[in-house]
Amino acid sequence: MIKVVTRFAPSPTGPLHLGHVAAARYARDRGQRFLVRMEDIDPGRCRPAFADAILEDLAWLGLHGDGPVRVQSAHLPDYAAALQRLRDMGLLYPCFCTRADILREVSSAGHAPHAPDGAPLYPGTCRGRSASERAARIAAGEPHAWRLDMTAAAARTGPLSFNEAGQGRLACDPASFGDVVLGRKDTPSSYHLCVTHDDALQGVTLVTRGQDLLPATAVHRLLQALLGWPEPGYSHHGLLLGPDGRRLAKRDGALAVAALREAGMTPTEVLRRAGIAPAAN
Repeated sequence: MIKVVTRFAPSPTGPLHLGHVAAARYARDRGQRFLVRMEDIDPGRCRPAFADAILEDLAWLGLHGDGPVRVQSAHLPDYAAALQRLRDMGLLYPCFCTRADILREVSSAGHAPHAPDGAPLYPGTCRGRSASERAARIAAGEPHAWRLDMTAAAARTGPLSFNEAGQGRLACDPASFGDVVLGRKDTPSSYHLCVTHDDALQGVTLVTRGQDLLPATAVHRLLQALLGWPEPGYSHHGLLLGPDGRRLAKRDGALAVAALREAGMTPTEVLRRAGIAPAAN
């Protein structure tokens, strides 16, 4: 029988809160092996102190992982190598646009289309630049991101789908995201590439995460197909909501595990407050 491997992969941009607790417990309860990973590739927002505090809170709750914690910032060459593979396939191009450039062009287009995650689609400004112009601007040290040529990538893989727990196979359309960024200006990679790379490397067989990340599965399936990485199953769960009806986030400081600990709550009480019954011994 194949062992189910799940993972909990927070970004250390703030303290662990009840929404995280619910997600971590959901993942652990669905796998025979449970991994913890720190997705800390954003140097502007992630802090080692938050990572340490998150691991301390998880241990206090009994939600520590099985095996060492993978810290993404310690493995940047791995993601750079994956990017190079895509470049060698002719599927990436450098994008020199700033956010202001993109917003200006999108605004001038009137009713510009948006990706499933709500972001405006990149208008393709840099896609048609010549190889000589690209090389000259890179050689001059001009900051640039690396975008996936989505039309070429989707043509290479053909139709894609994924297996969602309780629903069977669902068709997905990565082209609806447009030319996504896979290598950012401030770090050698992006969320989409890092998470897909690490799930494959760590042998994750069931990806559990919130429903808000369901659309991103299309991009991840595309990368798996392009790079020959195994396809895991998926289980997207509901989100824990605050009193205002919005999903819990870093702004909900009063619901941070550290604050609840300081208020005298026990691990069992915190788990119950997260809407999860404690596991039977």
